[in-house]
Amino acid sequence: MAGDYARMKTIMPLPLCLALALAIPPAARADAPRRVASFNLCADQLVVALADPEQIAGLSPYATQPGLSVVANEAKRFRKLDWQAESTIVLQPDLVFVGPNDRSVTRRMLASQGLRVVAVEFVTDLDSARTQIRDVAKLLGHADRGEKLVAALDAARARLVARRSAAPRTAIVVERGGYAQGPSSLAATLLDEAGLKSPPGAPKGYGGFIPLEKLLMLKSDLVFVKDPPSAPGDQGALYLMHPAMQALYPPERRIALPTRFTMCGGPALVAAFEYLADVLAKANP
Repeated sequence: MAGDYARMKTIMPLPLCLALALAIPPAARADAPRRVASFNLCADQLVVALADPEQIAGLSPYATQPGLSVVANEAKRFRKLDWQAESTIVLQPDLVFVGPNDRSVTRRMLASQGLRVVAVEFVTDLDSARTQIRDVAKLLGHADRGEKLVAALDAARARLVARRSAAPRTAIVVERGGYAQGPSSLAATLLDEAGLKSPPGAPKGYGGFIPLEKLLMLKSDLVFVKDPPSAPGDQGALYLMHPAMQALYPPERRIALPTRFTMCGGPALVAAFEYLADVLAKANP
């Protein structure tokens, strides 16, 4: 899979492992959580990438869905939580990750049981992605793994930047039904790092719905289609497969962008940069 971050956990020679262990203050190692649970897709991926397997008490139901998670295969080995707080409480984790919009009742119930609850916020840029990796790694007691994942992120970004076209080009990310990602979205950050800019007249902020006629009038150089459908089975799919859309954006100007690359930082962002670098390498040999 693009973005295989497994090299983050390559086994090191014993002397180096010992040196790293000695470099971490004893108090920090003692405070590291022994049982970690995640209710959040983005936290799932960070936990799988950064924690010891024996630390992981359970992951959200999204963790094993390949359309959403870049660690879907790795996550299958761990317990799958349901969305009820009770299923987590019985596991008695000493750290629970939640998302910024997760059920407030569930969060309050977890906290009322004395569990440590930490929210993993959305990231929309590289600085916040780096900070999030480091923060989660420290919480898990593996700051060194956080630095390695940040280094992998920067390396994947550098590879993407090297694939930028010499000539400036415009691009827009469109979903089923005509929702277009705006400049404040993580998808736009990916395109910006690839040297691609939104065409004039594209939605602002995090994005918005755009009529097909307007999309065609924007005449973007490229269109990135999130999870393109294989057949016009409904109105949402028909938007993306309309004959006018197909005519203006033939395969060489229409690029698939899987959803799993546009939702989270951490391993997903590493995978996204590597995926786009491969795509642009084919488009600009």
